[in-house]
Amino acid sequence: MSGEFTTARSEGGLLPPDLLQRIVGNDPELGGLAPKDYGLAATDRLGEAAARAWAKVKAYWAAFRAATADLPAAESGVTQTRQQWLLPLLRELGYGEAEYRAGAEIVGERRYLISHRAGPVPVHVESFRQDLDRAAPAASGQRRMSPHALLQEYLNVSEATYGLVSNGLRLRLLRDNASLTRQAYVEFDLEAMLDGGVWADFVLLYLVLHRSRLPRAGVEASQCWLEQWRAKAESQGTRALGELRKGVEAAITALGTGFLTHPANDDLRRRLASGELSVEGYYQQLLRLVYRLIFLFAAEERDLVFPAGADAANKRRYREHYAASRLRDMARKHLTDERHDDLWRALRVTFQLLSGERQGLGVPALGGGLFDAESCPELDGALLRNDALAEAMRYLSWVRVAKVTRRVNYRDMDAEELGGVYEGLLERQPQLLADPLQPRFEFVGSGQRKQTGSYYTPTPLVQELIRSALEPVIADRLKGAKTADERKQALLSITVCDPACGSGHFLLAAARRLADELARIEAGDAEPSPAQLRAALRQIIRHCLYGVDVNPLAVDLCKLALWLEGHDPGRPLTFLDHHVKLGNSLIGATWDLLAGGIPDVAFEPVTGDEKPIASAAKKRNRQERSGHLT
Repeated sequence: MSGEFTTARSEGGLLPPDLLQRIVGNDPELGGLAPKDYGLAATDRLGEAAARAWAKVKAYWAAFRAATADLPAAESGVTQTRQQWLLPLLRELGYGEAEYRAGAEIVGERRYLISHRAGPVPVHVESFRQDLDRAAPAASGQRRMSPHALLQEYLNVSEATYGLVSNGLRLRLLRDNASLTRQAYVEFDLEAMLDGGVWADFVLLYLVLHRSRLPRAGVEASQCWLEQWRAKAESQGTRALGELRKGVEAAITALGTGFLTHPANDDLRRRLASGELSVEGYYQQLLRLVYRLIFLFAAEERDLVFPAGADAANKRRYREHYAASRLRDMARKHLTDERHDDLWRALRVTFQLLSGERQGLGVPALGGGLFDAESCPELDGALLRNDALAEAMRYLSWVRVAKVTRRVNYRDMDAEELGGVYEGLLERQPQLLADPLQPRFEFVGSGQRKQTGSYYTPTPLVQELIRSALEPVIADRLKGAKTADERKQALLSITVCDPACGSGHFLLAAARRLADELARIEAGDAEPSPAQLRAALRQIIRHCLYGVDVNPLAVDLCKLALWLEGHDPGRPLTFLDHHVKLGNSLIGATWDLLAGGIPDVAFEPVTGDEKPIASAAKKRNRQERSGHLT
């Protein structure tokens, strides 16, 4: 998770890191952060209550470590984990009413052996020897499921909204996510937190997982503080995305003007003045540059730049000297630096590492259209002052929502949201103001969206398309497959092609649905673990997905979205080159229509067309259809 937390992470945006920062910062806009809201006296302080709990929790942890240090391998460790560590920890968090459940709960026709329950909140506690994402040994009549998968499926099919699962080393908060498209949870690394004495992360744990935050018996789950916080975060996240669209436009404007005004860029200005480089071509390069940065922000925050097992020293060097993310933190210091251009020169080295032009640090070349030398040739060869780059970084890194400035969370931003940012730019048309003393790049209104037929498909429509078009195909392919291997091969034989893929909204949804089915087959679980789901998603992206789009940047963005979603560090973008192609697959005609001649209505002018040219084309078409060829 980005930010100051080192032993806590949020997956799938359940509670975005920005929200967690606000909780720790006691943001009054959130509500629920007064001592009385935690069941404390009005004169008490949350920090002091957390400090008292921390002192006791450290003692419990030390006793647990001592009790399990020489535990024989034949013993499960369940009793030690529960009685000497997790139940005392939970008591300090207000779960004194947590009751042990010896028998399984039956929901529908399935049995769920959840160890404890605190009112409407299921709390599943396993041994420290049990991985949360690996299938646990099952009793007779029980399915083999990982602890995470067991609790997640239970939440999806029962009335419970939130639940906790832990093996003593890690503690996760899960939510019913049957309606979501990917795994979502908040995890605390208890081992790293307690061994490292990370007090700040314990404060976050105390504030977020305290019993007072979760649903109570007899009260609607929507009224608990976690749900209220989550709803506010979602609402503000939507507004933040709108502000980010404005920020991307402002960043492009700052970069466009910055390149135009740098004294060393005479060749760039000459090519634009002569028409060798069109304004639209210049804009496309600026847009690719911005998406290079956005991609790097997301990849770096998700730790996807290096493959697994990469040298830690190289990763540290990259983070401290080459990462685009470091420029986000430096931006405010260079907003008035008009004399130097070292930040841009350093960033070009990073681009060259990722394109494969330079070798070093063990950074695998990503390749792909966005980082090719042909992607931004004029910009890669030009210079940019620190103030212009810093201004662009500021616009890409910070948004202002409800009078509060917040850092953009690229780690948990959906790939669809990145596509939505691009879609907003289709409303704008670039232009240059060729003032010899102060040339400027800016935007005006545009009809590009209508001219190219570029429209962003909303999520409800995508989900309906998955239900009506993909679900029947999945059912049909699996109908005759009996073994797990046959079912796997049947799924991987499905081809999903979007002939106007844009930035990949539908393809991503299809990948998640197919990956969910594949993970269930491979794991034997009704609810796969996060690691199993990611592995399945990579297989689906490699074998099943194809797309075409007429817009070159949309093709690049679709590849980036699939690469980010597949979480495959170190694998180049070029492995998707034969899956997502540039081309126009939608000509809007049938063979019968062409046999009868193109109708005159096809030449009716639309926004941006020249009416005299359209009239001439219509007249010529009428003549040619009647047999009078020119």
